Amino acid sequence: MIRKYQSGDNQYLVAMIGDGTNDAPALAQADVAVAMSAGTSAAREAANMVDLDSSPSKLLDIVEIGKEILITRGALTTFSIANDVAKYFAIIPAIFSVAYPQLGILNIMGLSTPSSAVLSAVIFNAIVIPLLIPLALKGVKYRSTSSVSQLLAMNILIYGLGGLIVPFAGIKLIDIILTLSSAAGG
Repeated sequence: MIRKYQSGDNQYLVAMIGDGTNDAPALAQADVAVAMSAGTSAAREAANMVDLDSSPSKLLDIVEIGKEILITRGALTTFSIANDVAKYFAIIPAIFSVAYPQLGILNIMGLSTPSSAVLSAVIFNAIVIPLLIPLALKGVKYRSTSSVSQLLAMNILIYGLGGLIVPFAGIKLIDIILTLSSAAGG
């Protein structure tokens, strides 16, 4: 029965809960398999996870946590990609404008020098990574009332647009601070 749901046009993701030796083949075949800790060793070995409380209602919690992990990974990936695009707008024009001055027009952020552009991007990266750790640990909450398209649009708006705007502002601010400190010091 599990193979029937896993194959065909729909190819469902199948979860199975079991505690007995007779459940072991189905647990081994399922995409997500949970065995009860009070169950047989065959069931525990065949499963992906063992429920230490031996409560079948844990499957709902597992699904909820799985969705939150998936959404959090997507949000962090979206932010990271958008963040990298913004950093490329800071670094690439600054580096190549030395060899090709006509590429200076691509310096849309108006960064002062190539070295301050690269240093600003590196400092920004060193600041933003520790700031994202709490989000990675806490996760993005899954709201079961919203549709998938609404959730995707909201996450792209928050993490995608935020991943573009925050680096532009942060790198520019760091560049200004570096420029002012080098002017004051020298």
